[in-house]
Amino acid sequence: MTKKTLPFTKTQIKKIIKSYPTPFHVYDEKAIRKNARNLLKTFSWNKGFKEFFAVKACPNPYILKILKEEGFGADCSSLPELLLAEKAGILGENIMFSSNETPAREYKKAMELGAIINLDDITHLKYLEKNAGLPKLICFRYNPGPLRKGNAIIGKPEEAKYGLTREQLFKAYKMAKEKGIKRFGIHTMVASNELNPDYFVETAGMLLGLTIEISKLLGINFEFINIGGGIGIPYMPDQTAVNLNKVSNGIKKLFKKSKVKLFMENGRMITGPYGYLVTTAIHKKDIYKKYIGVDACMANLMRPGMYGAYHHITVLGKEKAQNSQTYDIVGSLCENNDKFAIDRKFPKIEIGDILIIHDTGAHGFAMGFNYNGKLRSAELLFKPNGKVEQIRRAETVEDYFQTLDFSKL
Repeated sequence: MTKKTLPFTKTQIKKIIKSYPTPFHVYDEKAIRKNARNLLKTFSWNKGFKEFFAVKACPNPYILKILKEEGFGADCSSLPELLLAEKAGILGENIMFSSNETPAREYKKAMELGAIINLDDITHLKYLEKNAGLPKLICFRYNPGPLRKGNAIIGKPEEAKYGLTREQLFKAYKMAKEKGIKRFGIHTMVASNELNPDYFVETAGMLLGLTIEISKLLGINFEFINIGGGIGIPYMPDQTAVNLNKVSNGIKKLFKKSKVKLFMENGRMITGPYGYLVTTAIHKKDIYKKYIGVDACMANLMRPGMYGAYHHITVLGKEKAQNSQTYDIVGSLCENNDKFAIDRKFPKIEIGDILIIHDTGAHGFAMGFNYNGKLRSAELLFKPNGKVEQIRRAETVEDYFQTLDFSKL
């Protein structure tokens, strides 16, 4: 069981709020670094092991720079994500460019940066060649379809728009070889927020088996297999984190006779548990149910409203108080799914209480939006010395109107 704790005190948060009004996301730098080092150490038996942090999880160059310092690369899927990686100093084959339905200009930028190109369809090889040229190293994304079961979040592989079929995969590598490409990798992504460690061992085994088959048939060698991301985190207090040692040991047994490099592209498990959305209770409403209105809303954290995801909430300073009240914790968006908690037990909450929403370090700020004219919040970095650094300022009304020309009205 995971006990939800906080890296900061009520006194520290109240001091931070004086400079940075709620709502805001704050990330624990010390914990992120420790977690990153642990992942690399756990898989250090594989000489070429590389973690390409999924930029989409937390697209902030300050976070990317921290992870670069710890030895991570970047998994990018768009032009802005490539630019973020570049700004953070992540270049060359430290970038894995995995995108789909990709415009030519994005391939051109990836090629300019020397990124590893991971193609999502067999037709994309010719498209890449025509629009950006061919790289020295190529990778294809495999979709196992009915041969593998996807988990509850990512769904059935055969219903996913991503990747090549098994038959297409063999043809794609043959085509690439005929075009003079000599360096190869293989990729898949068949789970999201998965807590079963065996799933990732099975994925590694599946890809390793494929590389052996393709190598024998086509006479090519694979430099790496990328098992994707998808390692989940314990959002709920009764859930347990994935045992990375079990994943590592399971894959190590498979790799006994192989020198292929192991790549991953986790996002959620790297930063997710170490981000917090800090918000203030500003209203109480008692009708058919009891509601606590906070100054954050679904624009700051979409996951609960989008698909009912659980995020633990701490009422700061009342951690030891009895959970005597049942509330819905809600935001101000004009949508009834704008709720952070539904029928959940809490201590008695008063206006002015500070609520900490846990596990927002991935797919939190990243999924923000401006519906209803809501403005995205600031992002702060909680430093190891207890101080904070603003790593993204809050949006302003001027930002919101920046793309409009009122003079033509």
